[in-house]
Amino acid sequence: MRIQTHILSNIPIFKIGDSLEKVIALFKDTTFSHVAVVEKDVFLGVLSENDLETYEADKKIEDYRYNLEHFSVRKDGNWLDVLETFARNEANILPVVDTNDKVLGYYDLTDIVSFFIEAPFFTEPGGILVVAKGVKDYAFSEVAQIVESNNSKLIGAFITDIHNDVVQITIKVGTENLNEIIQTFRRYNYHILFGNNDDQFLEDLKQRSDYLDKYLNV
Repeated sequence: MRIQTHILSNIPIFKIGDSLEKVIALFKDTTFSHVAVVEKDVFLGVLSENDLETYEADKKIEDYRYNLEHFSVRKDGNWLDVLETFARNEANILPVVDTNDKVLGYYDLTDIVSFFIEAPFFTEPGGILVVAKGVKDYAFSEVAQIVESNNSKLIGAFITDIHNDVVQITIKVGTENLNEIIQTFRRYNYHILFGNNDDQFLEDLKQRSDYLDKYLNV
């Protein structure tokens, strides 16, 4: 899966000497959160749509140099890095730069999310299981061993939350019959937050609010 094919080159890149009038017009005509600014073809930073009300049309971007935010992604970056940068900066568009800090274009959040959900984790048939365990006690090698010891394939697993020294792991396995896998996770002291609807043990836990408060809100 090559994320680089999603670089957009039809969105304006502004020069530090450009008028803010152009930036204001772009923000008013689009839903973009940021625009890239360059000086002598080198990336300087981005102007934010959140500051739109402070921009004065008769001034140049140069006058707002110190308002520039400094984030971008490298062309050779992977899609996880890109998603993290989107989230960390509350952006819906990201400049993509090469090793010389030349802006090659932008990634659009909608395109990247669409790219993400085409990954096998979402498209391959199977079952979803969410487990929790102490940060110091879990291991992905152990997670894989538990799944594979029950004659199933691990399609993917990732950490979806860490809170109060408890890590929450979302797992996709190559079967929709999760009961044996669930029981094995319990024997290894993992807490089951989500699994088969017909799993009676999980149904019992739903009636114990003190347990849910501790683990379902991880």
